[in-house]
Amino acid sequence: MDNRQDFIVCRSRASLVRIAQCISAAMTLGLVLGAGCAAHAGVPLPVVAETTGMPSLAAVVKRVAPSVVNIETRGRVVAEPDSKRRRAHKGNGPALAGRDEIHMFGSGVVFDARRGLIITNHHVIDRADDITVKLTDGRALPARRVGADPETDVAVIQVRADRLTELPFGDSDRLEVGDFVFAIGNPLEFGQTVTAGIVSGLHRANVGLGPYEDFIQTDAGIYPGNSGGALVNLSGDLVGINTAYIAASRINSGLGFAIPVNMVRALVDQMLEFGDIRRGALGFTYDDFASGPARDLELSVPPPGAVVLQVDPQSAAERAGLKPGDLVTELGGTRLRNAADLHIRLALLRTGEVAEFAVSRSGGMLTVRAAMAEREPAPRSK
Repeated sequence: MDNRQDFIVCRSRASLVRIAQCISAAMTLGLVLGAGCAAHAGVPLPVVAETTGMPSLAAVVKRVAPSVVNIETRGRVVAEPDSKRRRAHKGNGPALAGRDEIHMFGSGVVFDARRGLIITNHHVIDRADDITVKLTDGRALPARRVGADPETDVAVIQVRADRLTELPFGDSDRLEVGDFVFAIGNPLEFGQTVTAGIVSGLHRANVGLGPYEDFIQTDAGIYPGNSGGALVNLSGDLVGINTAYIAASRINSGLGFAIPVNMVRALVDQMLEFGDIRRGALGFTYDDFASGPARDLELSVPPPGAVVLQVDPQSAAERAGLKPGDLVTELGGTRLRNAADLHIRLALLRTGEVAEFAVSRSGGMLTVRAAMAEREPAPRSK
C-alpha cells in the first residue's frame, strides 16, 4: 500500500499457510504456554475474578465470548493485471473467465440479539456474494448485508436465529490511556482467541486506513482475521471494533487499532435507517491554530478548536454566517480538541442534521447553526 512497507491491515484469507509457531499467546499471569511459543508483550493483568485461587479473566470472557462470531465470505472480483493487483486482496481461487474467487475470514460482534444484528468491518464483507456467520455453539448461519461505510470501515450484517448473545455497548469517550482491555476474534483462522493488554493511545489518526480516523490504539494482540472483532473493557462492555495493526511482519508488534464504539454506534444508526451513510457537508475549510495557514490569523493564544480558513460562496456555512478567522470551539455543546476532532464529528452528522457551533470571533462568543447539505458527488475519473 503506497510507500508504507510496514503497514498490515487485518485481512485474512483462506490461502494463509497455517503457522506452526504459537502466535496467539496466553497472557494470564504473563505465562508462556508451550516451548518456543512467543508470548505477546503485554502488562500484568489485575485480579478480575478468583477462580481456583488464581487471578483470571475467565468469568468475563465466558460472558462475552458468545457475542463474538466468526465471519466467512465468498465472492468473485474482476481480475486485474498482476502489476495492479493488491496482494492483500488477492483471492485464493483460480481465475475463471477473467474473474478471481475471493475467500475471506474475519470477525463480528452481535449487538442486537433479537434482530440478529452484527457489527463488522466493511473490508470483511466487501465484494462478498455469500456471508456465513459461525457462532461459538457450532451453528453456521447465512447472513445478509444491512449497510456498510467504506470510509470508516464499518458494516452491519444480519442473521435469522434465536438464542443469540449480544454484547452491551460501553462508552469509548470514557476510555483513558492505561485502561485494561481485551480483544476477541478469529485470528489466522485458529478459532476464537482472546488477547489482552491496555489502551496505548487515543484519537490516533494518519494511520492510512481512510479519510475518517479516530482510533483507539492497543497492545492487545490483533492479527489478520481479528478484523470486526470486539475490543472489550474489564466490565465486559464493547468499547471498540478491532480493524488493523501495524508491524513489519504478521507478528503484531503491539500497535493495534480499533474504531471507538461511540463512533460505530452513530454510523450503525444511519445504516439501520437508510442502509448507507448520508454524510453531509457545510462548505468550509478549517485547520488547527498552530498549523501554517492558521498561524497568520490574528489570534493571541493557541486555544483548542479549529480555525475557519475559507467559506465557500453560497454554501451552508456561508448561509449560517461562518467567516474566515472564526475559531470553532464546540460542536453540539461538546468542546473540540482540534481540527481532526471537528473533522470526525462532522462526518457523523447526516444530511439535514443541524450542526450547532460555539464560535469565538473578535474576542466575543456566538452560536452558529448550520444544516448539513448534501455532498457533491466526486468527479469521475476519465
